[in-house]
Amino acid sequence: MAPYASDDSTTAGEVDEQRSGRRKAARYIVPVTVVGVAAATIGLVPALADSGDPDLPKITAQQLIEKIAKSDVQQLSGTVKISTDLGLPDLGGLESSLMSGATSPDQGGSSADPTAKLTELASGTHTLRVAADGPDKQKLSLLENAAEYSIVHNGKNVWGYDSKSNEVYHGTASDSPERGKDQQPPATPKDFAEEALKATDDTTSVAVDGTAQVAGRDAYKLVIKPKQSGSTVGAITVAVDAKTGMPLKFTLTPASGGAAVVDAGFTQISFAKPAASTFDFTPPKGAKVTEEKDAGKGSDKDFGKNFGKGFEKGGPREHAPKAGEDLGKGLDGMKTIGEGWNSIATFDTGGKGMPSGEAGGDLGGFVNSLGDKVTGKFGSGTVFSTRLVNALITDDGKVYVGLVTKDALVKAADAGK
Repeated sequence: MAPYASDDSTTAGEVDEQRSGRRKAARYIVPVTVVGVAAATIGLVPALADSGDPDLPKITAQQLIEKIAKSDVQQLSGTVKISTDLGLPDLGGLESSLMSGATSPDQGGSSADPTAKLTELASGTHTLRVAADGPDKQKLSLLENAAEYSIVHNGKNVWGYDSKSNEVYHGTASDSPERGKDQQPPATPKDFAEEALKATDDTTSVAVDGTAQVAGRDAYKLVIKPKQSGSTVGAITVAVDAKTGMPLKFTLTPASGGAAVVDAGFTQISFAKPAASTFDFTPPKGAKVTEEKDAGKGSDKDFGKNFGKGFEKGGPREHAPKAGEDLGKGLDGMKTIGEGWNSIATFDTGGKGMPSGEAGGDLGGFVNSLGDKVTGKFGSGTVFSTRLVNALITDDGKVYVGLVTKDALVKAADAGK
């Protein structure tokens, strides 16, 4: 990152590249696109509740970002509360199925498969217990009503266990130094903060905005805001532990106002070494065990090889895509329009857009109930919206999606004609 212009408000440096999209577009992808992109971009968002105002030494935004980068917490245990309000359309429960299908359409059917299970974090309020002891031992548990879902990484083995169904999913951890590059959706404040910092560039304002106390620890507040108008992102606030530099709480508020889109923070944390037994796991008697290799997983969907991001030292850092960059490694022909927070991903499905009106039958009526019809120089299409992610699918099958307003999508589509 480039040096900051001042102690109080500044911009980050030049952007490189971000991970590409992974899956080809299908013809009728729209509520799936909105839901899937919302899940994929959840890492750009989380909220900060002040429970005190500790008196800490002055620090610049540059110094605080460097403190986060140098943070080397290897051992911890604690409880994280995460609340997510993306404003997804009410699909009568169908949204949960769409979320799972959008992020893991080829999952092996095990309820213990984390590829699908962790997408539950994209809506509602959840409590997580986390523990770590270096790069080879981590545990994350999602607490549910009278049940618990856990992912345990211990050495070569990675286990997913759903106590409700008594199902187990088993994978093998990778020895690659790039382990975790394509991790599952972020779940801790550190994950969220790293994703947010990847998005910073010259279109971003970064400032230190006082102090707070989170989980009983003194912290600085780092505020990240888009400089441009047209983004759905209002501000991101990260509470950074004053002693260790570890993010303790992360909040994204939308430009439209109201409650945070995502609020993720520790309610309790300890940096003591967890007991070794924390990371022990043996499949319970009678449990159905699904092996990763038997579930039809490709290497890029291999959860065992992708678990543990944030605990390997000196891992690669990814950045947001540059305007006009071809992201065709995943979605065929996908490119970006615009810069920074106003970036819009666009690709052509090769189809005829969304079914609508009488011609679309029951499906057309369903689609119309979820989206808004728009017109412009590009012709006509349908916009599907959440509080953070908006997607425009034109009637000739082109898709425009980003953390931008509906008007920005229409303008981008018009410019493409």
